[in-house]
Amino acid sequence: MLVQIQLPDDYVNYQTSERIERELPSVYALWLFKSGMVTLSKAAKLAGLALYDFMQFCSANQVPVIDISKEELAAEVAGMRIAGAMA
Repeated sequence: MLVQIQLPDDYVNYQTSERIERELPSVYALWLFKSGMVTLSKAAKLAGLALYDFMQFCSANQVPVIDISKEELAAEVAGMRIAGAMA
């Protein structure tokens, strides 16, 4: 699908049109992921990046890729310890 957007001239003057075209899919994918509209892997695919590269992009933009509370993490770790002791 082709999507066209109108950008103010002063924004375009900061970057080349090629750079804007290259970066917009990543930024849009980041927004979709941050909004909870797509999974991490779908966002990476939309951005045209490998999963690990998209995770780094998220990190660079302060978007967590793991949405879990400290309490939930502690419960997971405790569960892993119990399962490991039973094995």
